[in-house]
This record gives sequence, structure tokens and C-alpha cells, in this order.
Amino acid sequence: MRSMISYTQAAMERAMKVQEVILRALAKKITWWQAAEIIGISDRQMRRWRERYEEFGIRGLFDRRRGKASPKRVAVATVEKVLELYRDRYPDLNVRHFHEKLAAEHQIELSYSWVKGVLQGAGLITQGRKRGPHRQRRPRRPLPGMLLHIDGSPHRWFQDERWYDLLVILDDATSEVYYAQLVEEESTLTVMAALQDVIERKGLFCALYSDRGSHFWLTPKAGEAVDPHRLTQVGRALRELGIRMIPAYSPQARGRSERNFGTWQGRLPQELRLAGCSTLAQANCFLRKDYIAEFNRHFQCPAAARGSAFVSCGSRDLERVFSLQFERTVNRDNTVSFQNLHLQIERVKWRGTLAGCNVTAHQHLDGSLSLSFGPHCLGRYHADGAPQTSKPEASTWSSGRETAPFHCNPIPKTNATEARIRP
Repeated sequence: MRSMISYTQAAMERAMKVQEVILRALAKKITWWQAAEIIGISDRQMRRWRERYEEFGIRGLFDRRRGKASPKRVAVATVEKVLELYRDRYPDLNVRHFHEKLAAEHQIELSYSWVKGVLQGAGLITQGRKRGPHRQRRPRRPLPGMLLHIDGSPHRWFQDERWYDLLVILDDATSEVYYAQLVEEESTLTVMAALQDVIERKGLFCALYSDRGSHFWLTPKAGEAVDPHRLTQVGRALRELGIRMIPAYSPQARGRSERNFGTWQGRLPQELRLAGCSTLAQANCFLRKDYIAEFNRHFQCPAAARGSAFVSCGSRDLERVFSLQFERTVNRDNTVSFQNLHLQIERVKWRGTLAGCNVTAHQHLDGSLSLSFGPHCLGRYHADGAPQTSKPEASTWSSGRETAPFHCNPIPKTNATEARIRP
């Protein structure tokens, strides 16, 4: 009895190896006479095996029964169609993504395990590495808005030699993506633009989880703890809004966002190719109009509790908060020197002269400039230092503005040392 069982197992293992060779032949990775040579049979015998496989499936290769075919057996034409689609149209999609495309666009309803096994047997994909030791994930926050993740992922998103950063903000409670944009490089300005857009649309949140990049934190010595008292421009803006910043000290600590980027890298390049996007402007418009919503439909999960931790930002001027701010001293001729420019301050009613006063120069996300003295706006200027024609009132800061939450063009870079708050 024991020898009978071992013989059956050996026959099944041999049949599985034969099936892999036949699948490679069906996928046109090898020819049929090469398959016969690999298995060690004649061309004539291979023709017989091919006919049995087409009629009875894998079981016809090792038990040679002529019984009734299984109702679950997939037709050989369907197998060839699946292999042809993956080989010719979707060679760069992962298995899960390809399985979704089969059902959504080609009306081929097959199980994920079957599709994965066929692609592996045909040699079109490789088997993944074994899972590592079991680790328990950190529980999600119960409400949306309690904790947001922000991070950038450098990648060849257009599947050519160009490298860009994908900047993503997602919610810890639901994995909902609130913001996703391709930028030349993750920087202070691109991060501020992303945070301003999320706050304008969703409201103020409780905490932000990020890596220890120089635009988030100042680290006195590499590898050591951050200095929470010396704020960057991003840290200063979030402190003004009452949002707590949390630094991550390892990629494993940011596992939720790291896994999210693995999904982005496995899907977005292929979706950009299928959508015909080849520039940053096209890709960002595609993300904003179509793909972020589709991504959330697939991967967003319900929160553990009902409600939301987002609150309205009220009358806060986010344009002023999310600007690069620098202290300057007014010259004797009521001008302010800033980045090789001389910004002229017009006469104000509440003071004879501002010479010698410390004012704040604001560099806004759209490239324009402004000067403020406490709550007073002293003037607005174009990027070249020329005064803007529509002047705000000199007594208070003007909150009226026109901003675009998404920037299709790369935001200009700024000096990293200039972007830090002076101690």
C-alpha cells in the first residue's frame, strides 16, 4: 500500500514537471520539438501528449483515463489567450494587477491562484521569495485625520531613464490617498504644496508621520535623534497649525507607507503607459482626475470607528502659513534686501518709517513674494521683485488669494540652508 502511494505521488510530480514544459510551449517560450527533447520523448509522442492535455488537462498526462472531463477544466484556447495577453500587452504588470485587467477589460473570469500558477509554469514570471518571520503590524488609528503619512518614492515612473519622486499623503486609519503627485524632487516647497492642498480640502489633522529628511527635521549628527526645538520651514508651518510631527527612525517603522509605495511602483508605471502619459503634466492630470480615485477604490479600507478627526482650518491664511519665511531688517530707504532683490515698502499710515524694523519676507509657493510686520502686510511682489498692481490693504494681511492645489509644473527648488528657520 505504501509503495502504491509513493508511486502515485511520483507520477503526479512527474506530470507537474511535464505540465510546466507544455505551458512553456503554449506560451511560445520554446518550440514543441524542444519540449519533446526536454522531456525525453519523440515528436510523435509529444503530439499525443499535447492532444491528451488539450482534451483532459493535466490529469490526462499521468493517469491516461478517458473519463468525463472536469467541469472546472480551463479550455486550452483560454490558456493561450491569457499567456498571449501577458506576453504581448501586459508583460510589466504584477500578477494581481494582471488578474484585475483580465476580469475588467477582457471578461476572463479566472481565479488568482490559477493565473499565477499558469504564468509561473510558463516561465513568464518568477516565484517570489519565501515569507520572512512573522511580525505583528501596528494597529491603525481608529479615526481618519488622526495620523497622516507623507513620503516620496524615487522611481523610473515613465519606464525610461528619467527619475522622478512620487509624493504621497495617505491616512493611517483607512489607507486613503489624499494627495499623489510626481515632482522633480521631494523638497520643502513640494511638501508644503501637498500639505496645503490636503488641509484646504480635508481640514486640519492631528499628527503627521514622516522620515527624517532635511525638509522635515534637523538632525545634529547623522543617525542620531532629531532636534525637536530647531524647526524647519515645514515644522514651523505645522506648529502654527497645531499639528504634531512624528519622526520615523527606520523604514520598518513606516511599514504602511512603504508597502503602499510597493503597490504604486507595481502599478503606476504600467497605468501611465496604457494611458499614454509621457510628461509630468500629463501624469499629474491623470493622477488627479482618474487614478487616485481608482487606487482608493481598490486599496482603501473602512475605519475602525465612525466619525472623523479632521477639523476646519477656520480663518487661517494657509497661503501665509505655507510660505518660506525669513527675517530681514528694513534698510534706511525703506527697502528690504532679499535674494539679490530690493523690495520697496510703500508708506504706511500707522508709522512714519519702518527703517530698522525686523520684518518677515514670505516666498510663496507660486513664486511671488510678500513682506509682513506682525499682522500687517507691507506689500506683495512678483518673483522679479516688481510690486504687484493689486495691492492689499496696508493695515492687515489680505486673505484673498487664488491658488491651485495641484501644480502640473515642477516647483522651483530652493536653497536647503535658506529654507531653515534661524535659531
